[in-house]
Amino acid sequence: MTRRAVLFDMDGTLVDSEPLHFDAMSRAVTAMGYVLPEEFANVLTGMSGADCHALLQQTIGFKPSLSEYTGAKYRSYLEAAPTLHRRRGADAALALLADNSVPFAIVSNSDRMIVDANLRAVGLQSPGLISVSRSDVRRGKPDPEPFLRAAYLLGIDPADCIVVEDSIPGATAGHAAGMMVIGWPEPHRDDLVFPEDTIVAAPHDLAATLAARLNENHTTKSIKDASHVSR
Repeated sequence: MTRRAVLFDMDGTLVDSEPLHFDAMSRAVTAMGYVLPEEFANVLTGMSGADCHALLQQTIGFKPSLSEYTGAKYRSYLEAAPTLHRRRGADAALALLADNSVPFAIVSNSDRMIVDANLRAVGLQSPGLISVSRSDVRRGKPDPEPFLRAAYLLGIDPADCIVVEDSIPGATAGHAAGMMVIGWPEPHRDDLVFPEDTIVAAPHDLAATLAARLNENHTTKSIKDASHVSR
C-alpha cells in the first residue's frame, strides 16, 4: 500500500453530528425570537460557526452578536453531545487504515470545544491523535489552511494526503491544498454536487473507495506555495 495519510472531516463524516448542530442552532435562534427558513439545514453543511452566524444575519436579519449566538448554541449542543455516535461506515474505514499503518488526522470547521466533545463522545480521542479545529487556524474551510496545517503536523507532503469530506466547502479546501479528495455525502444528501475531480464514495461504503485510492501508484507532485500555513 502506497504511503499516504488520510485527513477526515469530522461533522457528518466521522461523526453523525449534523442533525445535532442544526437542532442546537434552531433552539438557540428560536429562544432569541427568530425562525429559521425551511431547508436551512442543508445550506449549513460544512460551514463554520462564524459563517453560519453571518448567514443568519443575511437571511433572517439576526441581530444577536456572534458571541451571544455561539454561547446559546454551544450550551444546547454540549448538553446533548454525549449521545453522538460514529457515522455508519466510519469504523470500516478507520480499521482499514489501522490494518495498513496509514496515519490519519481530523480536520474540522468546528471550534476546539466542539471537536473535543465529539471525539470524546464517539471514543476517538486519544493521546496521539492529530486534530485541527477552526480555533487552530486563521482561515477555515473552504480555505486550504486547515488541511495544510494537518499535513504539516503529520509530517507528510500535502500531495500525499487524501481528504475525506461530506461537504462542498470541505472538498473545495482539499482541492485547494493540492490533495486527492473523496466526497462522502451523507445518505440523504443526493443533492450535493462536489467540485470537479472529487472522487465520490457510496454513502455506506467509504472503505472500498478509500482502499482503491490507497493502493494506487502515486508520484508525489509539487503543489502551490503553502507558506501561509500556521506553524
